[in-house]
Amino acid sequence: MIETLAYVALVVSDVEAAAAMFERDFGLRLTDCAVGKSGRRAPVLSVGLSALALFPPGDPFVGGQSKPGIHHIALGMKDLSAAARAATAAGVPVADAEPGEGLNGTRRVLLSPEATAGVRTYLSEPLPVERARGGFVERIDHLGVASADNGAAIEAFVTRLGCRLESTQTDVEAQIAVESFTSDKYGVVYHTRPPEPVGGLRAAFVTVGDSELEFLQEFDPRAGPRVARDRPGTTRQDQGAIARFIATRGAGLHHVALKVTDINGALAAVGRAGHSLIDTVGRPGSRRALIGFIHPKSLYGVLLHLVQREEA
Repeated sequence: MIETLAYVALVVSDVEAAAAMFERDFGLRLTDCAVGKSGRRAPVLSVGLSALALFPPGDPFVGGQSKPGIHHIALGMKDLSAAARAATAAGVPVADAEPGEGLNGTRRVLLSPEATAGVRTYLSEPLPVERARGGFVERIDHLGVASADNGAAIEAFVTRLGCRLESTQTDVEAQIAVESFTSDKYGVVYHTRPPEPVGGLRAAFVTVGDSELEFLQEFDPRAGPRVARDRPGTTRQDQGAIARFIATRGAGLHHVALKVTDINGALAAVGRAGHSLIDTVGRPGSRRALIGFIHPKSLYGVLLHLVQREEA
């Protein structure tokens, strides 16, 4: 049923500066799009077969959201009316009585938020912008979702909306205690205790267009949230970030991941452009990837990371 990921709507603290930054430092193609019939314009940046659309805090197109971050996704449908009927018949009803105005003359309808596992989702006519690859970014690898229930997310997007379940994974960080027994006669004996989990996430990847939704659910809540901002990330820190997001905002879209061929080269280029890096080199991530986060203060409030991985 799902045809493309038409665009991802981002709220940024400074639209003009953010658009220039993504075009200059990431090599994305910039297009200026009309916002409905309001006379307002929004910068849209092509990424693979999808796009990032930028809006200021409080803009009506993003429901007046005041905090920077991802507001919604729009799934591209050639026949919007037929897609809305099919979604309703599958148990994911539309929240809008009539289609509303989208970008560049398109129409869109909002799917019921209660039925989409916290992901604010529109069905939209395809967005008419020129697609072009530039710089070191290939496409949107995935959109991270802070998930309260991966089972409900799979039910909504795979069983009901017809997306493909790409893979599932459990990421765990564990501590191993080592005891030593040192004797002047018998020497040294080491004893290793069984590993003890200190943090973890369950991940479910659902294919949408040329990207995925990455649903991230806490695996071991006993560890509690812990985020260290002064050093590279870890699985436990990733778990803490998801836990804190759900505690403050509820389940929903959390971060953007862009696919690159050389993550260390890309992170170095981003660093040279003046951006603050959480990870200065790629670290292990889901699906045998190397990942590296950029600090959201450098991206006008959007949490974003780069991904290098081979397709399975």
